Amino acid sequence: MKRWFLYGLAGWGLTACSPVPDGILSQKEMQAVVADMQIAEAMISSDREAYEDDAQKLALYESVFRKHHITRAEYDSSLVWYARNLDIYMRVYNLVTNDMEARIDALGDVQRVDMGGGRRDSVDVWPRRAYLTFSPRAPFNGTTFHIEPKESYPPGSTFVLGMHVWGIGKGMKQHPEVRICVDQGDTTLVINDHLAKDGYHETTLRSIATKRVRRVYGYIRLKQGDSYYKIYADSISLMRYNYRSTGFKQAK
Repeated sequence: MKRWFLYGLAGWGLTACSPVPDGILSQKEMQAVVADMQIAEAMISSDREAYEDDAQKLALYESVFRKHHITRAEYDSSLVWYARNLDIYMRVYNLVTNDMEARIDALGDVQRVDMGGGRRDSVDVWPRRAYLTFSPRAPFNGTTFHIEPKESYPPGSTFVLGMHVWGIGKGMKQHPEVRICVDQGDTTLVINDHLAKDGYHETTLRSIATKRVRRVYGYIRLKQGDSYYKIYADSISLMRYNYRSTGFKQAK
């Protein structure tokens, strides 16, 4: 599966008046399929152990294709066509984003309660929705997070905030900011970072190896005052790795 197309398409809008060629999913069909593919990606991100190999991921994607009575080839061909027709592509993604936001707003943006993760070497503790849209007209561009597990995280836990980002212009004066804070009682560790270019981005903070982690908090935000097009971030995750876990890979 061409994941670049999946991430790139996950977020643009749609009108019924723009036709598509034969063999290509209509805009309405594409909106429905992409929305379900986003949900599939969220499932994979939230339970990496259950989807640790490609066969399990592909089986999940195939279930989406079966639901919409299409083949992988039809989906891939449609992705290629929409990627070459960016104006239509952007309209489709905006409708997907609006649809997903409406579903989440109906539930309320309530943070997930984290139980501490047990003894697993790695777990995604990201408590918010897995995507963001930064818009020039938004009153607040970004999100905050605050995780206070019922059972403190083990000493030396490493936290990796990762996401795919696109829409960042070369001439932008300001870039989205990332902050992660780790509260270890009498010590609080902080790391600040910026999303300076399109692509996958990780921000890593390793806690002190002698103190338990009481809470993790921070934000992803873009300050006002700059002129820019929309910026998108998706597949957001905050992975917690145990101290010296073999599953942890230091971000480059």
